[in-house]
Amino acid sequence: MEKSYDRFKGQSRLPKFAVPKRYDLKLKPDLVTCKFAGAVDISLDVVSPTKFIVLNAAELSVDPKTVHFKSSNKVFEALEVGLIEEDEILVVEFGESLPVGLGVLSMAFEGTLNDRMKGFYRSTYEHNGEKRNMAVTQFEPADARRCFPCWDEPACKATFKITLEVPSELVALSNMPVEEEKVTGNLKTVHYQESPIMSTYLVAIVVGLFDYVEDHTSDGIPVRVYCQVGKANQGNFALHVAVKTLPLFKEYFAAPYSLPKLDMIAIPDFAAGAMENYGLVTYRETALLYDDKHSAAANKQRVATVVAHELAHQWFGNLVTMEWWTHLWLNEGFATWVSYLATDSLFPEWKIWTQFLEEATEGLRLDGLAESHPIEVDINHAGEIDEIFDAISYRKGASVIRMLQSYLGPESFQRALASYIKRYACSNAKTEDLWSVLQEESGEPVNKLMNSWTKQQGYPVVSVKINDQKLECEQTQFLLSGSHGDGQWIVPLTLCCGSYEARKSFLMQEKSEALDVKDLLGSSSSKGNPWIKVNVEQTGFYRVKYDDELSAGLRYAIESKVLSTNDKYGILDDSYALSMACHQSLSSLLALMASFREELDYTVLSNLISISYKVSRIVAEAVPDLQNHIKLFFINLFQFSAERLGWDPKEGESHLDAMLRGELLNAMAAFGHDETINEAIRRFHLFLDDRNTAVLPPDLRKAVYVAVMQRVNKSDRSGFEALLRIYREADLSQEKTRILGALASCRDPEIILEVLNFLLCSEVRSQDCVFGLAVSFEGRETAWKWLKEKWDHIHKTFGSGFLLTRFISATVSPFSSYEKAKEVEEFFASRTKPYIARTLKQSIERVHINANWVQSIQKEKNLSEAVTELAYRKY
Repeated sequence: MEKSYDRFKGQSRLPKFAVPKRYDLKLKPDLVTCKFAGAVDISLDVVSPTKFIVLNAAELSVDPKTVHFKSSNKVFEALEVGLIEEDEILVVEFGESLPVGLGVLSMAFEGTLNDRMKGFYRSTYEHNGEKRNMAVTQFEPADARRCFPCWDEPACKATFKITLEVPSELVALSNMPVEEEKVTGNLKTVHYQESPIMSTYLVAIVVGLFDYVEDHTSDGIPVRVYCQVGKANQGNFALHVAVKTLPLFKEYFAAPYSLPKLDMIAIPDFAAGAMENYGLVTYRETALLYDDKHSAAANKQRVATVVAHELAHQWFGNLVTMEWWTHLWLNEGFATWVSYLATDSLFPEWKIWTQFLEEATEGLRLDGLAESHPIEVDINHAGEIDEIFDAISYRKGASVIRMLQSYLGPESFQRALASYIKRYACSNAKTEDLWSVLQEESGEPVNKLMNSWTKQQGYPVVSVKINDQKLECEQTQFLLSGSHGDGQWIVPLTLCCGSYEARKSFLMQEKSEALDVKDLLGSSSSKGNPWIKVNVEQTGFYRVKYDDELSAGLRYAIESKVLSTNDKYGILDDSYALSMACHQSLSSLLALMASFREELDYTVLSNLISISYKVSRIVAEAVPDLQNHIKLFFINLFQFSAERLGWDPKEGESHLDAMLRGELLNAMAAFGHDETINEAIRRFHLFLDDRNTAVLPPDLRKAVYVAVMQRVNKSDRSGFEALLRIYREADLSQEKTRILGALASCRDPEIILEVLNFLLCSEVRSQDCVFGLAVSFEGRETAWKWLKEKWDHIHKTFGSGFLLTRFISATVSPFSSYEKAKEVEEFFASRTKPYIARTLKQSIERVHINANWVQSIQKEKNLSEAVTELAYRKY
């Protein structure tokens, strides 16, 4: 028998003997023993004569006596039923060949409601003071097989007829509306309508106690938001967003929402941010619930973009699905991009397309690593899929879509998308299918252009200088390590010169090209060249390096406030990356940063703040004597904006100012500005006496909590104890994660150790640990020691999910010495697993990049004069 199985082992895809058409699935979860029983009848089309049926199953026990295949009045009993755990497959062998054509495979099985947030799992909640379990599914990418035996591949689409048997007082939801419900004693049997054709990873079931709020879209689709009992009003904002977004997408994609209802539900234990299950979208509480009294502006924005992202998937992903995980980026990159389109339409005052640059930056940061990967990745094993749910699939994916849309123009782009959805609805598509439709619609060489961005990893830096009224451009692959890769791209270059009226665009196809810009430079040659900005509005996924003369022109343009927000952001971010890659000096980056002192825009300042944190750490490492000067420079740099906004929200101020105030005060406190810390502590004490005080609105809390932790040490623990008290009382997940992030900012390593141990205790849900891992500069060594000591425990608790990878990247990446990189490699040498391999290599590469940067800064001449001058400059 073993022999006959061998040929099915170690394959990346299931054999194609039989194709599933319909699942009739019955499940009975027991929320007390945390077990479930199930039975499934799968209608199959047997396409070639076979004695074997091979499908996916994992962590299930299938009762061999119940397994049979029925075809036109004949029943075939299974001869052997074997589960191959390492391949997550179930092999069913029959005594004779099954006839080609339609038949039904039936079986009964049992499983466990696990606590690992994947498959059919349990999440805990409190109801009237007692702890209870709810049953939830999370199947993407490859965990439907942990709930029922199935063809668990995105291309094996079928319809689903689901029946649940559950305690009668509970709410039981699935993808489709309820068809009928029968109550017998304290159990009820709920039959759902049969679903349209869909992939297994989108099947969903939730059973527990919930309240809901409800509304209808303009064309009558009922939309509900479910949350824990007593929290229903926190679902209103997400409900509003959903009801407005569905009709918007219907119009944009020229196709209606394809199910009779949409439910969205908040789950207390949830690994990702949200999951787009067809008609029953599940969310982490922080991504769905919004509480007017306790949520910050940033939380509101998070809810809106996540809801829009998940609803975009109802078309892009659910109606049209990627053929295999290699094309995951089509789902994620696209949903990310289009969620900004929707959010911008609902909340234009948020200037969300400017904030989109933060997505692009995250993509550029990861893709500047030699250990990055192309957008399209060959996936040979289900275990490899988790690791590609990263900034490449989502953020680089979204950025290259935006680049393409801005190259083709929005109208042509939208028409093509509508034809793509129409052509592949209820089916599967590959990346090249989208390109072909866009190419037909636009007449542009989309396939050739885009292959250079999705099939090879990385991106170019385009170096520019003016020579004899020509703009000389040269592209090389940009790597943060400073070395040169050999990639080459087709780059949609755009530039403007002296004003946004004078602009040009062209496709750069060679390594180097010279562009005649005589007409742009115009008659201004007498008074030197005007400023030139390449990659206008930052719509392209590449970096630009200017020579000294052009850089000086851009600094002047920033100070004279003639550049758009997006362009200022791009100049700053490129300069930071070039400095980290040792392609330009730290002094020149600092001089550029100084020119942003009067900046007003949220997104630019927010990036300026992130960069300042990183620069102050690297300087503390490279030239410890300068660390106080550099902190003083940053305090002076942000003082203007901090004073402009003040501590208290102004009547009618913008959403962006509300977000900015908290980030600025957080920075002032983190850099040790005494006045800010004292005021924060004063407000904190008022808050401790009266939780409803107006002096500490949600937008300020994170900054105030960080300020409090700056003064905590082992001989004065009062602030730490007070924050733990607030954590324990807090009911809102957003407040809990705010506190965890602040605790980690403490400067005393002994306290940091307590914080890290607290993360692993039962008071912190495992999904939330990651928020407390970003420890202070002083706590790095402690965190690394702790990770080594606790590794076995952490590995056991988190299994193979992507949460595990966060422990490694958060703890390892901040280091900046070659010795530390070696130590990390040695520790993990005997503990490596395929699902952490990529993250580990990326984290070690980041340590090397930091180490190179430290060395380069140590060699920099006149750095200390430059920093001192900036620190004490009088404005």
